[in-house]
Amino acid sequence: MARHLITSALPYINGIKHLGNMVGSMLPADVYSRYLRQRGHEVLYICATDEHGTPAELAAKEQGLPVAEFCAQAHDAQKAVYDGFALAFDYFGRSSSEQNVEITQHFARRLNENGFIEERAIRQVYSPTDGRFLPDRYVEGTCPHCGYDKARGDQCENCTRVLDPTDLINPRSAISGSTDLEVRETKHLFLLQSKLQHEVEEWVSRHEDDWPQLASSIARKWLTEGLHDRAITRDLDWGVPVPADTWPELAAEGKVFYVWFDAPIEYIGATKEWADLDPSNRDWKSWWYDVDTTVRYTEFMAKDNVPFHTVMFPATELGVREPWKKVDYVKAFNWLTYYGGKFSTSQKRGVFTDQALDILPADYWRYFLIANAPESDDSSFTWEHFTATVNKDLADTLGNFVNRVLSFSKKRFGEEVPAGGEPGEAEAKLGEEIARLLAEYESQMEALQFRKAAAALRALWSAGNSYLEEKAPWLEIKTDKDGAALTLRTAMNLIHLYAVVSEPFIPATSAAMRQAFALPSDTATWITADEARSLTALTPGVAFTVPPVLFAKLTDEDLENYKERFGGSPE
Repeated sequence: MARHLITSALPYINGIKHLGNMVGSMLPADVYSRYLRQRGHEVLYICATDEHGTPAELAAKEQGLPVAEFCAQAHDAQKAVYDGFALAFDYFGRSSSEQNVEITQHFARRLNENGFIEERAIRQVYSPTDGRFLPDRYVEGTCPHCGYDKARGDQCENCTRVLDPTDLINPRSAISGSTDLEVRETKHLFLLQSKLQHEVEEWVSRHEDDWPQLASSIARKWLTEGLHDRAITRDLDWGVPVPADTWPELAAEGKVFYVWFDAPIEYIGATKEWADLDPSNRDWKSWWYDVDTTVRYTEFMAKDNVPFHTVMFPATELGVREPWKKVDYVKAFNWLTYYGGKFSTSQKRGVFTDQALDILPADYWRYFLIANAPESDDSSFTWEHFTATVNKDLADTLGNFVNRVLSFSKKRFGEEVPAGGEPGEAEAKLGEEIARLLAEYESQMEALQFRKAAAALRALWSAGNSYLEEKAPWLEIKTDKDGAALTLRTAMNLIHLYAVVSEPFIPATSAAMRQAFALPSDTATWITADEARSLTALTPGVAFTVPPVLFAKLTDEDLENYKERFGGSPE
């Protein structure tokens, strides 16, 4: 089977992420990884915390901690939340690792040797009040493009335009708030992206037809506007140091690489972190180096990260002149909004992932977010929509089906799968429908169309309910006990099928459904079309138990409580 390398955009270190971050990268990557593993593929799913840059320093300063200590604590806090969401990373690393330092410095040296890095004197914002040059994010002000008055010196959070600190109107220091700023000369390293424009264009043209329109259109827009040489060093205390053997003067001044230079390299760095834990059995280069046709690499990210992954990082990899693996497929997402307004980490607006887990188990959130993933356009989170989805799809369509089948069978036939008669026309019809819907589900998962995949999974659950309503075993048992037993046995086999194929979306619930049956050996990783048609995985006599309620219905009182706690609008 194919080897699949999967990465999701690195979550930034300064605080717990909101639901928009979760659905825009890590969760769909996890769903896809789980699906591929179940289908027998070799998968490596890599992620890490993005720990360099000014926000980390500012957040550490705010908490009164050394930045290294702050990042270590924040990494563990984020990892705990991702564990709570059952994200099955093969490895969740840190961009401050020794491995990332080593590989980033290697990339920089190679780019320099190949003529793609140049040392330039530039004029940069200096704060006499703070006694230091201010890197881009240490400068705040009004965006010249949209008028947002809290824009940072590297990018406007509101309109996503990339900025330089000197672009800002009414700039101020993010450290002291001082508006007494000067522009002084200093030296930095520039990545000469303009010299790589043609190569990047050729590379994008070979891939963009396969990518979602969102990813390809953003990449093409940046290329049309032209790639500009970009400073890749900053005046910070925390970051990957500029290597002294290549740039002694800048190293002596304490220059570090810009976070957006080293962060994508951390995908490789984190893979080496993973391999270094078991070097005799893990080869990190077998996933990244000279593997163009043997590994399929898929990246997951929200649209604001697309330029860096479709243009800037590929330019870096091309300029190194070594056979590093480049992305094959970029799964880009629009934004999940909160009642039509933006989730915002900095402004604490919306539902954050740790809060979500305090309210309900992970499977409630996993299903809702993927079923409403912002693929073709932005989608809006509202508590009304969340409550309705949980009640209709999870509690009624799936949970109620499992509970009433097992409860009724236990009451009438005991705690073993009943025998009953031979399958008839209704069972044959059901089998064909299940096989058709399973094929649709597989097709949408292969195409990374998550909303459509969720709809196909929901249709699979609904087919069981339709069969149950048609056969009505609670009536059938009065005149045809064997017929009722057959109906319940068939429905139990559907539950087992649901347990297997629902695992990418709702892993904990799938485990509970599978564990309801005491199969001597349940090694099924997927269901074939023939197995879907026959529905015979569970034979008569297999013991079962009725699991606790899989999904609790949310009440009007719950809805009002959620809205009171988080607000019913983004304001």
